Amino acid sequence: MPSENEKVNMMREIRIEKVVLNIGVGEPGERLERAKKLLEGLTGKKIIVTKAHDRTTFGAAKGRPLGVAVTLRGEEAEAFLRRAIESLDKKLPARVFDKQGNFSFGVKEHISIPGTKYDPEIGIWGMDVAIRLERRGYRVSKKRIAGRVGKAHRIKPEEARHWAIKNLGVQVE
Repeated sequence: MPSENEKVNMMREIRIEKVVLNIGVGEPGERLERAKKLLEGLTGKKIIVTKAHDRTTFGAAKGRPLGVAVTLRGEEAEAFLRRAIESLDKKLPARVFDKQGNFSFGVKEHISIPGTKYDPEIGIWGMDVAIRLERRGYRVSKKRIAGRVGKAHRIKPEEARHWAIKNLGVQVE
């Protein structure tokens, strides 16, 4: 922790770039529509229908709708992330953090998220929550003529764990 006389480097600050919610249904039809309705109700955002890229081993043809996803950014992302982690009793295993410092976890039943009520028309769904963390300056790698993000500027798994403990009050096991 820096003292009052030390300056804090803003470029080292870790923040949430995005939170992606995903429900894999596996088939088009009524179940896909119910999953879409659920995500719209939880987030109030436009839902993306995910499709098969190639023929899968399960026989899904290319372009066939298989699931729904939504991306949250900014304050909405942080607010939803806090609610989703609350459903896990603020505990995350260490294995959910990847080498780039991102992390993801599953919510078994959406009704365990605080503020969510059961709707018999929708049913009970599980979902995946993926969180991408970034530092200021990561945009350089996304430009048309892409620059590189140096090794010292990348987020390490230990830094992501520390950030989650400090900012989200999570207990990493």
